[in-house]
Amino acid sequence: MTLDKKSVNRIAMTVAGNLSYAAGVNLMINPIHLYSGGFTGIAQLIRLFLTEFLHIPEVPGLDYMGIIYFAINIPLFFMAYRVMGRKFCITTLISIAMASAFLAIIPVPAVPIVDDRILASVVGGLGSGVGAGLVLRAGSSQGGQDVIGVCLAKTHPNFKVGTIGIIISVCIYTICLFIYDIQTVLYSIIFAVVTGLAIDRVHVQNIKQECMIFTKKPGLSHMIMHDLKRGVTAWDGEGVYTGEGTYVLVTVISKFEEPHLRELIAQHDENAFMIITDNTRVVGNFQKRFTE
Repeated sequence: MTLDKKSVNRIAMTVAGNLSYAAGVNLMINPIHLYSGGFTGIAQLIRLFLTEFLHIPEVPGLDYMGIIYFAINIPLFFMAYRVMGRKFCITTLISIAMASAFLAIIPVPAVPIVDDRILASVVGGLGSGVGAGLVLRAGSSQGGQDVIGVCLAKTHPNFKVGTIGIIISVCIYTICLFIYDIQTVLYSIIFAVVTGLAIDRVHVQNIKQECMIFTKKPGLSHMIMHDLKRGVTAWDGEGVYTGEGTYVLVTVISKFEEPHLRELIAQHDENAFMIITDNTRVVGNFQKRFTE
């Protein structure tokens, strides 16, 4: 089976994203005894219960958190399959396996790399958030809050994926408040917020764009509707300088779809002119998509 360039890029983003996420948690957060949000935080709490309260011996070179993370994600496969479809579910399963493996084998430093808790929270949050965003950008998910967030974003177009992670994190840190001191909880919340914000910036399916296209060749609107499955509004215009007629097309896409649109326009009319406006607010029926 031969992989095309797009598939190779997605695989590379999935691997790099999961590695970045696990590194942010294991290298920055775990050494200073802070807690991640979402399902990773749940896995950390379960590991604490198993090792500190049940006194289950730890295996050298293996972190139970990765195994626990994989186990608690299993019920979410059914949700992913029902809402997002078979392809997303399979890629999510592979991605979760990667994230779990990296969380299990990346060693937690005995001495913190960064002593300052605020700096560690920000750096760890950026690493984890960018990593999770890359996985989502590749059309996959790390499971946990990402699956819940993606499914909600699919059914509620204005919902942002990173938001669900912050909501779950608040619940986790409320529990942590009864176990640790308030400073540990506050620094952990900083990590969760930075992670959520980074996800929403990298996860370009969240960014809507208004595209206004000017072309003298007919047929482009039908190509956009057929290939991108996006609605197009068209009207006749006139170039004031040349006096020539032109077609003016307007559509709304996600930033994830921009390269595909550019490719379509280049194939149809290399002299076409396009204006793109990022972060457009859409009220109405705009379908949010996560895979092509």
